[in-house]
Amino acid sequence: MGQTDSQFKAFIRFVLDALKEAIQEKDEEKRKAKMEKIIENLQKTLED
Repeated sequence: MGQTDSQFKAFIRFVLDALKEAIQEKDEEKRKAKMEKIIENLQKTLED
């Protein structure tokens, strides 16, 4: 079953917030871990 426009926009907002949070991380290791988590979540979403 497909997503509605509002559901898709909510998903995009979630991804943008996660990316903004990762970008603001000063510690390089923590930033990398956050980016890897975002990538992992996006991959899981594609596989569902």
